Amino acid sequence: MAGIDYDAEIKQLQATMKTVGQVLNLDRMRGEIADLSEQVAAPDLWDDVESATRITGRLSALQGELDRFTGLESRIEDLGLMVEMAQEEGDADTLADSEAELARIKKSVESLEIRTLLSGEYDEREAIVTIRSGAGGVDAADFAEMLMRMYTRWAEQHKYGVEVYDVSYAEEAGIKSAEFAIHAPYAYGTLSVEAGTHRLVRISPFDNQGRRQTSFAAVEVVPVLEQTDEIEVDENDIRTDVFRSGGPGGQSVNTTDSAVRLTHIPTGIVVSCQNEKSQLQNKASAMVVLKAKLLAKKKAEEAALKKDLKGDVAASWGDQMRNYVLNPYQIVKDLRTGHESGNPSSVFDGDLDDFMEAGIRWRRGAEKVDA
Repeated sequence: MAGIDYDAEIKQLQATMKTVGQVLNLDRMRGEIADLSEQVAAPDLWDDVESATRITGRLSALQGELDRFTGLESRIEDLGLMVEMAQEEGDADTLADSEAELARIKKSVESLEIRTLLSGEYDEREAIVTIRSGAGGVDAADFAEMLMRMYTRWAEQHKYGVEVYDVSYAEEAGIKSAEFAIHAPYAYGTLSVEAGTHRLVRISPFDNQGRRQTSFAAVEVVPVLEQTDEIEVDENDIRTDVFRSGGPGGQSVNTTDSAVRLTHIPTGIVVSCQNEKSQLQNKASAMVVLKAKLLAKKKAEEAALKKDLKGDVAASWGDQMRNYVLNPYQIVKDLRTGHESGNPSSVFDGDLDDFMEAGIRWRRGAEKVDA
């Protein structure tokens, strides 16, 4: 405790916060918050529910980001005053509290500093997440549903908006696939490190002999596009099918054929949306997802070409990226970064920040090696 140079520590924290503030572009953030606040105050805001949901979600996320930054600045300032008073009065208890608060602040600043590593072309965008069950039968379907809950709980903890586009339920339990958007600044840059194959090992709750089962699920993350993005889709290349929305066990969500499935014939990409009662709204949402996936495919092909030209034959970093082991011991381990947690229950409940931060740092390191 006596060996801590609080003055140097606080100056370093303030310098880091200044850098983070420049990356976040606080003036632009405040300007967008002011603009969105005006839109939210409009009396006709909720005439268009979809637009209103996006506007209020974006405002909430931006305000949360700004509050997080300014709150940390205040805590650093308060820490300086606390240390100064404790040292003047020789208050050992307050100095002990200061040391604990310094450790907490440093962790929070490190977490915020991760944002400075998100400098990719689409990193600041919102994200569309697709989860698909893989090998493992009903256990894989259950695992896919566990992952969907994990990511939505993570979003809820950060007060990020979640918009579910489509869920395809499995016959016995769990889901075959799910597609949902997370509306938050830098959601794509943050969540993109979660893309890849996830593996679960546990005693199967669906096996009456209590045997251990290994199952897999795939996670795909793409950025939400803006109108300025150059992705042209020929209507003649799209097959549109409509069907009745359904829920678990085949229960009907509504009584009209409002759900929409779009198939992009040249690539075979298929997207569905059934969260709206209007067929037109579902088609519009499905088109958003389709364009995002076409952009992701284009970028992946460009990246693969660059690797081919460089003679890089290594597997993609997103493949087989994390193990969740519940038996014979309990651990969640990222196979790329080596980061692990001995509390799988907490991870499945959305405690993912440390895994994501480790993934972002790992990716930046890998990018420097490939550069």
